[in-house]
Amino acid sequence: MISRKKYLISGALLILIGITIGLIIASKFDFQSKGFSEDYQISKESQETLSKIGNAMAEVVQAVRPSVVNIYTTKKIKRTPIPFPFSDPFFRRFFEDEFGFFDRQREFTQTSLGSGVIVDGGGYILTNYHVIKGADEIKVKLYDKRVFDGTIVGFDPKTDIAVIKIKAEGLRPIKWGDSEKLRVGETVIAIGNPYGLNLTVTSGIVSATGRANVGISDYEDFIQTDAAINPGNSGGPLVNVRGELVGINTAIFSTTGGYQGIGFAIPSNMAKVVMDNLIKHKKVVRGWLGVTVQDVDTEMAKSLNMKEIKGAVVTDVHEGSPAEKAKIMMEDVIVSFDGKEVEDSAHLRNLVVSTPPGKTVKIEVIRKGKLHALTATIEELPTEQKVSVSGSVLSGIYVEELTPKLRSELKIASRITGVVVSSIESGAPAEGLLARGDVIIKINDQNIRSVKDFSKVAKEIKNRARIWYYRDGIVSYVTLNVGQ
Repeated sequence: MISRKKYLISGALLILIGITIGLIIASKFDFQSKGFSEDYQISKESQETLSKIGNAMAEVVQAVRPSVVNIYTTKKIKRTPIPFPFSDPFFRRFFEDEFGFFDRQREFTQTSLGSGVIVDGGGYILTNYHVIKGADEIKVKLYDKRVFDGTIVGFDPKTDIAVIKIKAEGLRPIKWGDSEKLRVGETVIAIGNPYGLNLTVTSGIVSATGRANVGISDYEDFIQTDAAINPGNSGGPLVNVRGELVGINTAIFSTTGGYQGIGFAIPSNMAKVVMDNLIKHKKVVRGWLGVTVQDVDTEMAKSLNMKEIKGAVVTDVHEGSPAEKAKIMMEDVIVSFDGKEVEDSAHLRNLVVSTPPGKTVKIEVIRKGKLHALTATIEELPTEQKVSVSGSVLSGIYVEELTPKLRSELKIASRITGVVVSSIESGAPAEGLLARGDVIIKINDQNIRSVKDFSKVAKEIKNRARIWYYRDGIVSYVTLNVGQ
């Protein structure tokens, strides 16, 4: 009995001690909580600052949103729908499809969506070429929910820009901004129609400018931003804090198909040049200097005593070109074009094609360590076509220039230069030996850097040619013989 009382008393004491400790902890926590709320209150100044920023962003969006449109396209495609098990070759052979039932084509309507921006009160709308590519019908929905038929004014696949037009009144064109004045870190706002969600607004900063060799289009000078851009945003505006158009949202870098913080926009200055050409000429008139260039590397910069690794190295000068007339030579490093410093080969290319033909420009080059000032009159870029030759062992091989877009699509290593095989005629000497997508880098002892090089060499060769080519990461060669 005594021992039982001891246990009861001990238990009661333990409970009492536990309650006491709990009360102490609770009071301590309550004290810290009160202290936390007292020490970390949001100041009135902070609230006012954040409110001003929020109100400013809202004002920009309200000013810009009436200029943004949603674009809906439809196109008819024909294909042969063959569900399993009819698609199985054994099934088709077993039933001997004498009437071609399995190969009958059906017509389907494919729909897609994108965005655009009103740039003129007369109804001109700027968007991406890939938004309206192949469309049979274009519908444009305005901010006030009015819907109009859109007609294509012109498009330029090389920059992924297109201009469409609607017949409407009361339009609110956007203000143009100067994309060359954009600074890395500057706040930008993207507006568009991602996943069909009308007029979605996201914001971020300019992550980088002058992005090239991304593989999206032939002429690239992208603004990189972390403002969320998703499928359907294409063609929508990227604006600065003044509500001015500084870019056309074009693409994202993603491994999942969704937003990953890296988006690309075409600079407004480039878009405006292309747009004006399409409206005025129905095509884009580009400047041509006539050089093949590469980026400057560390060793070359050091050998020429260059303070910065900038500029573009001339690796070839086209015969009869403005560059040849201006006395530009191989191994020259072009460091300035028309008063603008040249960052790299892609930058020079964009500067040249944006220069109107007929304009005389000053070009500064470093030649054997010394700076030289030259002048060149820019000409119109010759139409780039797929080229073949006749009367040669190389006849039947069609080739085209190796553009940054093709390099990306075909996953061609950056060290490789040459021309891309676009097709081979049936019965040609190269049939079965070369294939579409091969890069011809050398013929006999001649390096091939352009379509012009290929044509020149091909005309000189008659019966035998050893062709070095790049395919699937490997350089190989094949020998062609005829008439022996």
